[in-house]
Amino acid sequence: MEYHEHCLSIFKEIEDCIGEGTAWYSLGHDHEFLGSLSSALSCYRLSIKHFDKTRRSLKSEDEWKISFRDSYRVSYTALWRTLLKNGEIEEALYAAEKGRAQALVDILKDQYGIDFPSFSALAPNQTLTAALELLPAQAVFVALDQNKITFWVLRKDSKISFRQNEIAYGSADLLMETILEGIGVRDAVRCENRSLDPLRSDLSHSKKLITEKTVLPSSFSVNSLQPLYDVLLGPIADLLQGNELIVVPDGPFCLAPYSALSESIRIRTVPSLTAFNVIVGAREDFHSKTGALLVGDPWLKEVTNKKGEPILEQLPYAKREVEMIGKLLQTTPLTGKSARKSEVLKSMKSVALVHIAAHGCQKTGEIALAPNTKRKSPIPKEEDFILKLSDVQTISLRARLVVLSCCHSGRGEVKSEGVVGIARAFLCAGARSVLVSLWAIDDEVTLLFMRSFYQHLLHGKSTSTALKQAMKYLRESKQYCAIKHWAPFVLVGDDVTLEFPKK
Repeated sequence: MEYHEHCLSIFKEIEDCIGEGTAWYSLGHDHEFLGSLSSALSCYRLSIKHFDKTRRSLKSEDEWKISFRDSYRVSYTALWRTLLKNGEIEEALYAAEKGRAQALVDILKDQYGIDFPSFSALAPNQTLTAALELLPAQAVFVALDQNKITFWVLRKDSKISFRQNEIAYGSADLLMETILEGIGVRDAVRCENRSLDPLRSDLSHSKKLITEKTVLPSSFSVNSLQPLYDVLLGPIADLLQGNELIVVPDGPFCLAPYSALSESIRIRTVPSLTAFNVIVGAREDFHSKTGALLVGDPWLKEVTNKKGEPILEQLPYAKREVEMIGKLLQTTPLTGKSARKSEVLKSMKSVALVHIAAHGCQKTGEIALAPNTKRKSPIPKEEDFILKLSDVQTISLRARLVVLSCCHSGRGEVKSEGVVGIARAFLCAGARSVLVSLWAIDDEVTLLFMRSFYQHLLHGKSTSTALKQAMKYLRESKQYCAIKHWAPFVLVGDDVTLEFPKK
């Protein structure tokens, strides 16, 4: 403690704000170890105050904000952990929410042009009211601290319920890997590789089979999602009411197949309570109510390596997928050379539904489209065919629903910010909700799922209901009843309905 105090004085003298934040955290840890919770809380709050000051100086640099928040997440975790030790349940939720999806919230406020009050900026006694103001259903806020999982269950008609549980499987990472291994997600499947990885590594061609394999101890093998249910929903099952649940996940559990964990409850996820409130608090006319843009199998033969060979394969099943949806919705899809980047951006501006079946990058949110015909070089450059987040943000997306039928579209880097991938990219761009897949599945299964999903949307069902019914359709089929086929689909954001022209 003496050395940490000396360290703090040095950082103050040289006006190193990050150094001061680090020193205050170290002192807080000292006090927490000694059982001086009041002193520990004071130090942790000062630590976060200095980190927040530095973060504000990053302005609009999204990647910097994400990286910075991830580097100093221990301070935020330490604060809510100590508050819980001190019996301050609501204040702990206040602190945990403060560190969630900060960069996303900054972007959403700019995107929607509103100055929505941050949940974390309110006084602790206002947190419950703010969290429930726009909440259409019950929600559970999840927080991880090593192998301990904490739940706050929120409902409009009651106070916050609080539970804690130990992860009996060693760690959240090991549990998730075990579950995926046990249900056969890592097995090879007959599907197109819709990843942009071949382009990023400049390979001459992409593989037709997804053949990832993780070797785990045989003692951890499982046959179902029950162990995941026991950890994520089991401890709070008696607190849940109704048939709808919003989950704010944390850590590796951001990649859990929540929609598949309950047959009776429709589950969707949101990055944070504040982010959700900003999305649903947008003005009524911000998101479009009609119109659909279907994009599948863009022409990519012109995107070649140094030998002149195509880097990315064409995706015939993606073409079949959007053509099938197009017949259902009476909409002509953009495929092949028609799916040019310029045309997609132009068509994306005002539609309520965007469905993209193409090569996508799970890390950055980039999507490969057909190269623009008007370009400076005969050989397409990335700006001629890669759809970036900055491109979408420029036009301000108005879609109520974005369906990303790309390889592993629900995955990405798990940060303190949440999952940084394609889904987050489209939320940033203005999408009200995004439907993604956590792993690759058989091409025929994808077609069957999408047909059922859109049929239910056509009948006026909400997105979460259509998702649940499409999953049930596969689960009850003889050929595709295995969990790996129907469980990967996850809905992120709001639960919306769409208006389609009558036949």
